[in-house]
Amino acid sequence: MRSRSYGAGRLVQCYGEYEAFIPNPLPPDINFSPVLLRALSDADRLIGKLAGEGRSLQNPHLLMRPFIKQEAVLSSRIEGTQATLGELLAADAGASVDRSPDDLKEVGNYVVALEHGIKRLSELPLSLRLVTELHEKLMQGVRGEHATPGEFRRSQNWIGSPGCTFQNAAYVPPPADELMSCLGEWETFLHDRSLPPLVQAAMMHSQFEAIHPFLDGNGRVGRLLITLFLVERDILPTTLLYLSAFFEATRSDYYDRLAAVTGKAAWAEWIEYFLNGVARMSEDSLKKAERINSLLTDWRQRSHGRSKTPLDILNLLEENPYCTINQIAEKLNIAFSTAQRGIDKLISLDILEQVDTARRNRVYCARKIMDILEEPPKF
Repeated sequence: MRSRSYGAGRLVQCYGEYEAFIPNPLPPDINFSPVLLRALSDADRLIGKLAGEGRSLQNPHLLMRPFIKQEAVLSSRIEGTQATLGELLAADAGASVDRSPDDLKEVGNYVVALEHGIKRLSELPLSLRLVTELHEKLMQGVRGEHATPGEFRRSQNWIGSPGCTFQNAAYVPPPADELMSCLGEWETFLHDRSLPPLVQAAMMHSQFEAIHPFLDGNGRVGRLLITLFLVERDILPTTLLYLSAFFEATRSDYYDRLAAVTGKAAWAEWIEYFLNGVARMSEDSLKKAERINSLLTDWRQRSHGRSKTPLDILNLLEENPYCTINQIAEKLNIAFSTAQRGIDKLISLDILEQVDTARRNRVYCARKIMDILEEPPKF
């Protein structure tokens, strides 16, 4: 098989008159310029502050569930789904949502895969085995399910405009017979401890996208892996950072920087972009977490009274700002009438409001929390 050096790897001539890219093993040689070192320092400082806020929360896992779902919504949106965070949270609360069930299922699968990955990290290191488990969770029952969920590809894939072929594709990843060798080197790199973790995360993500080991779902799995890597390395105590918001807001830069790595070995530019994303999204998540935590503290003080039901409902709103009376009654194991009185109390305190016009199974929302969650990040 003829090959020639190209960018961050080599191009090999394949049967069918096309060339496929095989990346060099990681890590590459990087010149840590003053600009790159400043970007790393900024990202380390801000993600450290975010981690500190997360560790100070009484129950960070509950508060961060809406952030997990925001990451799911935005990572899936990069791939073309249209579901919003509000629609996903409302549907989870049992509300009827005017959105394609397929879109909601795709986003819901991302949440399932991410939570599965977090749980498995206590039993299994970040590895190829975990990667296939994530893919299986992600692709069950959605578009692309034909793409063998949980299995690495056995045929050639490519990236390009609809209708393109191998010959005119924008990018052709490693041939199937080179795939496991590339993945083995990538897995070995996951356990390297010689690099700053955030730099390693940037390299790990770019290399995964270059290898493109699945027939579908590579982008979403690759973005899942960033979050899991940061949790495994104890950079974050839980899934506080939704980096897909940065990638989605700067989508053209995201793809251009990834392409520049494979085509020009432009590692420094990609890493600087990635670190800037970590810094900006850490700042954004920190401000939102602080504001939501402050809001909940104020609401709990105002809700103290003879009944503890309003306080119990607030604990549920911490996980999902949307609720219904039936859902509250079921989750708290209380009577429907008790749940209704608790919701009425929170309405009187301007904490909850009804967000539909139904007479039965009404949907309520803590709109002030949703307003914070849905604010676009500022870069």
